[in-house]
Amino acid sequence: MQAILGIIVCFISFSFAAPRAIAEGSVASKTGFLLVAPDRGFLGNQEIEAFYEAFQRDYTAALAWVGRGYNRVGGDYSDYLTRAVADLKRAGATEIVAVPLFLSSDDPILKKVAPHLPAYAAGGTIRWAPSMGESHLTAQILLDRVEALSREPDQERLVVLGIGAVDEAGEAALRADLQSLTEYVSRYRPFKETQIGIYYDREAEAELREKKSREVDEMIVKTAAKKGRTLVVPFFIGPKFDSHMSLTRWLADKLKELDVVYDGQEILPHPNLLLWLKQTANAHLPASPEETGVVIMPHGATLPWNDAVEAVIAPLKSRYRIEMAYGMADPVTLQRAVSRLEEKGVRRIVFVRMYSLSDQMKGATDYLLGLSAAPPEHDHEGPPPPQIRSGAVFSTFGGYEEDPALAEILHDRITEISRKSSEETVILVAHGAGDDAVDARWLSAMGRQIERLRKDPHCAELKAILPATIREDWPEKRKEAVAKLKEMIEAGKRNGRVVLISHRLRGAGPYKSLLAEVGLKEGEDYEINGKGFTPHPVLTRWLEAGIEREIAAMDGKRPVEAAASRRR
Repeated sequence: MQAILGIIVCFISFSFAAPRAIAEGSVASKTGFLLVAPDRGFLGNQEIEAFYEAFQRDYTAALAWVGRGYNRVGGDYSDYLTRAVADLKRAGATEIVAVPLFLSSDDPILKKVAPHLPAYAAGGTIRWAPSMGESHLTAQILLDRVEALSREPDQERLVVLGIGAVDEAGEAALRADLQSLTEYVSRYRPFKETQIGIYYDREAEAELREKKSREVDEMIVKTAAKKGRTLVVPFFIGPKFDSHMSLTRWLADKLKELDVVYDGQEILPHPNLLLWLKQTANAHLPASPEETGVVIMPHGATLPWNDAVEAVIAPLKSRYRIEMAYGMADPVTLQRAVSRLEEKGVRRIVFVRMYSLSDQMKGATDYLLGLSAAPPEHDHEGPPPPQIRSGAVFSTFGGYEEDPALAEILHDRITEISRKSSEETVILVAHGAGDDAVDARWLSAMGRQIERLRKDPHCAELKAILPATIREDWPEKRKEAVAKLKEMIEAGKRNGRVVLISHRLRGAGPYKSLLAEVGLKEGEDYEINGKGFTPHPVLTRWLEAGIEREIAAMDGKRPVEAAASRRR
């Protein structure tokens, strides 16, 4: 039995039948995907085969097994690679993307195969996609494994185990990959202590392997002896010949005398693998109009507010698959919108931040969509919001107030309320920002709109057109901003009529009540057009232009994974 367990730990190669040939015409695409997977033994290979078959339903793909026995073209496992590439070419693939079903690009088996892969291209080219560990979707797998065991993380210790190093340089590389993954977990589950252990591979020098394995064993024992629960999570794609002969079962036997929490769940199986495969493929493929979707995120409010926004979007619904996600980067709302599009066959999504400035909510939504490694800053205690789980690729834009054409809306709102322009002072009143630099940029954008308005004959006659922000969500800054607006109104009133234009998506927000608090009354001290920007065709055109621009950009970014998940 000990010999069998040793074989498992050492990743002895196990022959497995070649994947079935690809059906002709399964997907009309010139790009084929070569899934390069570790030979895990019968049961482990069945797990991978199940994901491959689900992936192959929608993509031109072939599966090639590789194991430690691979050493050259024509050697062990070479036939699997040769047949898989031939299957892809027979299916019409003119370019091939190799997708490594390995956690790390430093996996010793993968490093054996990678230099030889061009030899299988038969005159073509094969390029590599990133390994699994570079995606937040993989980090979510580790988070799920941990959350299944954890109760009170601040009273618990976490041990994450990897395997595959053959020397200390390789160990350091694998450790760095696991460190990045565990840091992701720590954002959501701040443990009392976190440890990483790397077991060595069979090909490592025997004395070094035994020494390093002993160090990992001792680390687990010492951690388990401390007060509190110790969670041990195996995070690798290990051999699994059957339910008894597996690396996770071998670990279970090693740990059974220790006071640890361990359930033997490694990376696979997990639904995020299929999402990762799809997202990797979608980053390399063009998408038809039917496979392109749009998620629009306005702030949202009551039904009349939302209806005004819907009126702006309505003309686009016959051209694009659109889902709404009202709110301020709410992960639940975003996930539902994204999932609804994916259920309709959408592979790429243009995400629209329907907010005033281009960077408003960008940090938060880029993180949620997996486009940014940096968690958003938030004012409350606790973990960052959960990231979206999706196989789609994303591109985003926002900032309707930065569109020069917005001046057309402002012109309409001014002429709707203006009586005698030569006697009027117009003040554009916007929400504003808490950050001084952002608020200054907001005012600057308004200034550019005013410059454009001044070119219109009617607006050129106005005594003045001035920008103002209320900074309404920040009490101290709001007090100062309202006082400044009061001064502007009183100065304008001395020279004629003062007209306020609501410089926001819909309505006038709290402007009237805030001015009433400082003694200014509508009708006596000022008049206001409180419509806001909606509804207006300029906003519809802004949406359409932005969507088309992002679609073109995504097409131009292929085959680089510019819209796919980044490292955490």
